[in-house]
Amino acid sequence: MSLFKQLFILIAAIFLVIFTVNFIISVNNTRSYLEIEAEIHAQDTATSLGLSLSPHMTGENDPLLLTMVNVIFDAGYYKQIRLLNAKGEEWVDVENPDTFDEVPEWFVRLLPMNTAIAESEISSGWTIAGKLFVTISPGYAYLKLYQQAKKALLYSFIAYILFNVLVYFLLRFILIPLKRIEQQAKDIANGNFNTIEQIPMTTEIKSVTLSMNYMSKKIRRMIENLNEKLDKTGKQMQLDGLTKLKNKDCFDSDMKNKFMSHAEGYVFFIRIDNLGVFSKDKGREVVDNFLKEFAKVLEKSCENIDHDISIYRFFGSEFSVMAESMSKNEVEVLGNKLRQNLTVLGNKYQRPDLVHIGIVPFDIGSSTAKILSSASEAYEKAHLIGGNAYVIYEHDEKTRDTEEWKRLVERVIKEQSYEITFVGKVLNLQDEKEIVMEEIFAKIMDGEETVQIGTFISIAEKYGNIIDVDKGIIRKVISEITERNIQHPVSINLSMSSVRNTEFVEWLGDFLKEHQTLVNRLVFSITAYSASKDLNSFEKFTLFVHDIGAKIMMKRYESQYITLEQVNHFNLDYLRLARELTAGISQDAGKQQFVEAMKEVSDLLDTKVIAEAVAGHDDFEALKSIGIYGASK
Repeated sequence: MSLFKQLFILIAAIFLVIFTVNFIISVNNTRSYLEIEAEIHAQDTATSLGLSLSPHMTGENDPLLLTMVNVIFDAGYYKQIRLLNAKGEEWVDVENPDTFDEVPEWFVRLLPMNTAIAESEISSGWTIAGKLFVTISPGYAYLKLYQQAKKALLYSFIAYILFNVLVYFLLRFILIPLKRIEQQAKDIANGNFNTIEQIPMTTEIKSVTLSMNYMSKKIRRMIENLNEKLDKTGKQMQLDGLTKLKNKDCFDSDMKNKFMSHAEGYVFFIRIDNLGVFSKDKGREVVDNFLKEFAKVLEKSCENIDHDISIYRFFGSEFSVMAESMSKNEVEVLGNKLRQNLTVLGNKYQRPDLVHIGIVPFDIGSSTAKILSSASEAYEKAHLIGGNAYVIYEHDEKTRDTEEWKRLVERVIKEQSYEITFVGKVLNLQDEKEIVMEEIFAKIMDGEETVQIGTFISIAEKYGNIIDVDKGIIRKVISEITERNIQHPVSINLSMSSVRNTEFVEWLGDFLKEHQTLVNRLVFSITAYSASKDLNSFEKFTLFVHDIGAKIMMKRYESQYITLEQVNHFNLDYLRLARELTAGISQDAGKQQFVEAMKEVSDLLDTKVIAEAVAGHDDFEALKSIGIYGASK
């Protein structure tokens, strides 16, 4: 029960007691007043009537006796008037047995009143001629008391209601600072480290408010410092230490994102020939300077080109250029430009035959492994042409074209011909036997051939079929969880096309209502790159997922796409790091620092960090010592 309700009930109860006691005292005082008034009235009547009857107490048959008694009796609220002579004989007796129907019986029993009786001796000269008894009717007093009690109760009730309304708004006003503090605490838990500007005047609440503001500012500074550290470390991890070009891990990540965004273009694979021999002859310092110049030549050759171009250094003598949306003619122009500029550099170092270049196109049906294999093949062919030559790889005619892929996607969706398997078991790093999550994998078959799932998803997304694919996979996952009685969370990959689609979100909500007992085992997963393209839709979907009782995970996280400051707003349940961030982490101090900083921030945000596909035992132990939540092998 809230503090407001407790205080309101307590104050209302206290004043209910006060009003009740006051009402009871008021009614009792009124009753006492009416009893005393009745006694005085009876005595006054007996005295005055006795004096009036005194001259006529000569005999019972005097008509004035009865007349005078009736006059008084009819004019007042009397129950009975009796006149006795000196011998005690009754001369006159008048009585009114009437009662008041307006007064309920329970009221009379609850508040009994004494009947007022007065007597007066009647003198005739110096002798007692008789006695007069006057009894006041209590009905009139009860009627007066009942009417007064009803009025008092009504006024007390109205006053009590008005007072409670006043107390309600007064407590609301007094407790507004506590509401602000409560909201601030919730905001801090959700990663929003705001402060309360309106400081309350109440000493105790003021102290709590200032403490909360101090804590919020301190946590915000901590996260800002960690963000800066992560940003700096993340950028260093993406760059080659010598040439400051992007590294191989960054190339792999960029290629995945190109496929997801349905991009097309060319990859230039450039290798310096016999760099090892050159290093032995010239020494390390000369080679380092040469490699820096080589990188600058690549950057200069790619200047002033109206396309998205990235340059990478893989390992040692291997470099690459990724050019998006280039035509073959433009590629040939860039190839010739590279050849000319690198020839000049080679001549400077007395190496006219410096490099050879393999160029391979990529599109929605490509894969990184296939591209690098084809680029290496083209590189070898360039060796046969001559010094600093390049060769553009031509697609194999057996490769599916886009239309064939499209027909395959439509057929698979129609026939629901994909199998769901559970892969990538995430183990709790503190207890390696405990499975904390499994990821589903959709296996697509085209006859005897296994279809590449990445290309299948990309084609489905490009042609608007991905929503049907996601629905079908969710149905099959629910069926598998039910049949196998899986108790741990299961990760389901979703495309941003589905996430931003209102019809899909409504369908998902309705579908999961039918399987409410399984919802808490579902973890919906979206890549960081996809989420970065539409952060508003991702945030709305995150709120929706939490509302229905499921969980949300951002996978393949890299700080180049989404900063941790942005992650603060999403209230993620899980954050799965890109494979490149943890590969070889046992031997890479920079990666260790990055993951440690991620772990510190995630603890503050109540988000579990997971490593993906950890291959080596040493890497697994390194992550375990850092203390992240889980990892898959």
